[in-house]
Amino acid sequence: MLAPLDAASLGFSPFFENEWRRVTQEQGRALQWGRVVAEYRGRYELVLPGRGTVMGRLAGRARRGQGGGELLPTVGDFVLFEAGEEVLAASAPLVTVEAMLPRKSALIRAAAGKRSKAQAIAANIDTIFVLCGLDGELNLKRIERYAALIEQSGAKMVLLLTKADLCVGTEAEDIVEEVLERLPGRELHCISALAREGLEPLMPYLALGQTVALVGSSGTGKSTLANALLGEALMATGEVRASDGRGRHTTTYRKLFAIPGGGLFIDTPGMRELAMWGDVSEVEGSFDDLAQLATQCRFGDCRHLSEPGCAVLAAVEEGRLDEERLESFQKLAHEAAAAAHRADAAAVRAEGKRFGKTMKEAIEERARKRRW
Repeated sequence: MLAPLDAASLGFSPFFENEWRRVTQEQGRALQWGRVVAEYRGRYELVLPGRGTVMGRLAGRARRGQGGGELLPTVGDFVLFEAGEEVLAASAPLVTVEAMLPRKSALIRAAAGKRSKAQAIAANIDTIFVLCGLDGELNLKRIERYAALIEQSGAKMVLLLTKADLCVGTEAEDIVEEVLERLPGRELHCISALAREGLEPLMPYLALGQTVALVGSSGTGKSTLANALLGEALMATGEVRASDGRGRHTTTYRKLFAIPGGGLFIDTPGMRELAMWGDVSEVEGSFDDLAQLATQCRFGDCRHLSEPGCAVLAAVEEGRLDEERLESFQKLAHEAAAAAHRADAAAVRAEGKRFGKTMKEAIEERARKRRW
């Protein structure tokens, strides 16, 4: 349970304060705010300024009004509820969440399965630490996938190569060079959370009121880093298989923690699926090097497949662009376009159902009037 924190420590910036005042003025009632610490099957743990935590449930009208899963509250969101002092003073207070404040950022992926549905992983985050372990084979394509998802989130990406204490000689330097060659311009740090080495450059991102999310595959050391930041072993850690470098899911749900004297961070479980959700242009934003080359293509709508005068393909042939990077871009762009198409089709079907229901109600109403 989080200790009582003031509004500034919870990241309640002037942006959220202005939105809070606007919503309360529009609704004409006094709504209090809290930040979502964790979600448990439809129940939300909320931390209130100066009070600690309470549990909340989403009002039915709020759930219906939110639409897709990415618009339902998630860890990091600021939500509004109406509750008097007698409710908050109860031994097990339960409040009803009436609304959610607009987000300044959100990490969103396509939910697992074949349905066209988005899932918000974390909201109102300033920086996302992407953790990759140096004790196994580095998956550059997965890092590129994280970069594409984070590009559309509104947060800053910082790549952390963990378990640096397990590298010998110039091994870590060689890996860093390989990563930066594949993902130019990215901020990258080698750290050993277990030995508490290399953490100092991360501290500015964890200043008072700042929120960081930790993401990465299982076994990359998210829980170990969380414990190092907290200064105590609150998060369980597990062994990693020597065969493939993968670990067990010691973190089973997303939760927000406060760092003593500093900011906040959101720990997340290792995600097996990272399906794209968003616009193709946002995928392009995470491939700056490729996008710059694309401006030199003969055709403005060049897909970089086999078109004549394609500057991207020319760069691949000349060795100036890694062919695997182009393949990653094409795969992620295709996923984003397919997800957008499915979402549009689902929206059309939903609109058709609404129109059909309206027409049915109108016909029934006319029939009743004729009977009278």
